[in-house]
Amino acid sequence: MSSFDPNAPASAASGIFGLPYTEAEADLVLLPVPWAVTVSYGGGADRGPKAIFDASMQVDLYDPSFPKVWACKTAMAPISKNLKKESRHLRILAETYMEGLLIGELADTKEQAFLLKNINAGCHTMNQWVEKRVTSLLKKGKMVGLIGGDHSTPLGAIRALSKKHPTLSVLQIDAHCDLRHAYEGFRYSHASISRNFHQELPQLTALVQVGIRDLCQEEADYAQQNSNIHHFSDRYLQDCAAEGQPWKKTVEHILKPLGKEVYLSFDIDGLDPSLCPNTGTPVPGGLSFYQAVSIVQAIHASGRTLVGFDLVEVVPGETEWDANVGARILFHLCTEAHRSHQNTNQ
Repeated sequence: MSSFDPNAPASAASGIFGLPYTEAEADLVLLPVPWAVTVSYGGGADRGPKAIFDASMQVDLYDPSFPKVWACKTAMAPISKNLKKESRHLRILAETYMEGLLIGELADTKEQAFLLKNINAGCHTMNQWVEKRVTSLLKKGKMVGLIGGDHSTPLGAIRALSKKHPTLSVLQIDAHCDLRHAYEGFRYSHASISRNFHQELPQLTALVQVGIRDLCQEEADYAQQNSNIHHFSDRYLQDCAAEGQPWKKTVEHILKPLGKEVYLSFDIDGLDPSLCPNTGTPVPGGLSFYQAVSIVQAIHASGRTLVGFDLVEVVPGETEWDANVGARILFHLCTEAHRSHQNTNQ
């Protein structure tokens, strides 16, 4: 570390953001999950972790509010080739299954039932793998951030963190609620992640969803039936701005329902689509980069602790734009995790 120059270009052998740390040395370990099986529109999120890693080499390491954050130890675990291979295999099955749904074949035919059973079993195994890896890292005293993959991937991480932090709250930045029950029959759909962890974790202090602008009746009903789910839709945010409410005050309202320990689930499609044009399910509207970062930074500033996070649905396109934005969002997530870690250890 004594020879590391944060102002120099990243070396070919360096880790994420050009940092020199190994997984064993790191205080914060980023777990890549190259998985995109149940996506229902655009694909490619399984390529997100590698694209973000590559783009991170161009991120400058100075943050005015945390000048030496580069000296904090962050590393990214290796991308699992087996997990990526299994994702691609199951994606072929999922595409066949969804084609059957589209042409009107009954979902309870033997072939469809066989496909669905295997897809759900594979996704279950992925969730177990994530939970086991995160649990192991937590036992070693590491902070953990997950890099997806589609939005189904953080379930195991949230399970593991909820055991260590029983009063966990979840802050979700997203264009979608992801509160559907087993969407298209997929038990662990990317569109069901919030429904899954909300039902599994009755002790959850709050689920706060920000930037929502695309939901179905089922999701609206489920949210209304559960008092610990709080929506701050994109329309609400725009109305606040139109009425002259300062953004800082709006952020205070967003964070108010959260408990002291916060897990942040960041779906890149929560941003304006100009910042993530290739994400799987882009929706008009959304947060600016500044708005998103200010929400992330407000977690610590409000006296809360960021105990874990994920960044999902980053899909590389013909250019590096999506990964470029994703890498910079990831840098801010890492910065706030380290800030929280230093605060709790003082």
